[in-house]
Amino acid sequence: MSAGREVFTGRSRVFTGAPNAREVVRTGRVITVVTWLLTAAVVAVSMSTAAPFIDAHSEGYATGPLLAVAVDGCFILGLQSDSTLARFGVAAGAWATAFRWVTGLSTVWLNIGHAALSLDLVGVVVHLIPPLLLLLVAEAGPAWRRAMGGALADAAAQEQAAREQARQEAERAREREREAADLAGREQREWEREQAEQARLEREREREREHEAHLAREAAEREEARLAQEQTAREHQRAERERREREREQRDRQAAEQRQRQAAEQAAREQQRAEREQREWERERAELLAAGVPADKLSEDRARKVIRAAFETGQPVRTAAELTGWSVGWVSARYQEHRGGTGLVLEGAAS
Repeated sequence: MSAGREVFTGRSRVFTGAPNAREVVRTGRVITVVTWLLTAAVVAVSMSTAAPFIDAHSEGYATGPLLAVAVDGCFILGLQSDSTLARFGVAAGAWATAFRWVTGLSTVWLNIGHAALSLDLVGVVVHLIPPLLLLLVAEAGPAWRRAMGGALADAAAQEQAAREQARQEAERAREREREAADLAGREQREWEREQAEQARLEREREREREHEAHLAREAAEREEARLAQEQTAREHQRAERERREREREQRDRQAAEQRQRQAAEQAAREQQRAEREQREWERERAELLAAGVPADKLSEDRARKVIRAAFETGQPVRTAAELTGWSVGWVSARYQEHRGGTGLVLEGAAS
């Protein structure tokens, strides 16, 4: 069920449902078209009724049509101005209302004046209807437009609130999905750790069983060959030493492989850092050279950077001096430092 709102018109209050923007726009167009049709009818009636009445009471050429058109034009001006301001919810004020009523009543008088002076009551009523309707439309039209503007604003606010609620719901759903994914990841990692621990324990038990079997074999051999006990003991000790040596060699080999991998990773990181710093320097170098000739002498640090950029791109000493504002001799000394290599190292460290 859509939300509603209260519309206040004078002393009355009407509760309406949620407005539809297309209906509001369509209604506004109907009001505009009907208002202009009524305006055209009143102007036509004024030309046929008011113009002869004015000509009968004034001298001059075409006074009646001119005055009738002038009065109706002023009334139309007030009507159109209030209609335009009403679209934005703005009231024109007391002077605009007075202007509208004076021009409207003038139109009324010009239309009913002849019948009123002739004491023709039916004529007065007949000629009063078109300008009176237009005068009422001039008052009701802006009120309608302001009410429809409020309805359209309410519809936009409700639509914005619905979009915000949908966005919040989607954000909460994404947050729940992220939490579920994190929980699944933690459970997976915990399961992998448990599996690794079980595998380690199994390997230890296997080594214990092998050791026990080895001791049992040694006991049997000692029982079977007491005369060769010393030889067997020496062989056993040698075997133990060899086993420990192999284990030590294996550990040393694994440690060496680990160091090699770490060294390779460190070298790769150093290479990436050097490439990144080189790209940053090339970009900075292009910006320094593109800055052009400065208005004032550059600071020494910035001047050294500009000189390094000019040196690396093969710029002449005089060009570098112009780009920094320093003397040619000082710039030549910096070029010499770069050629010797010492200055390049210092500049790289400073940058």
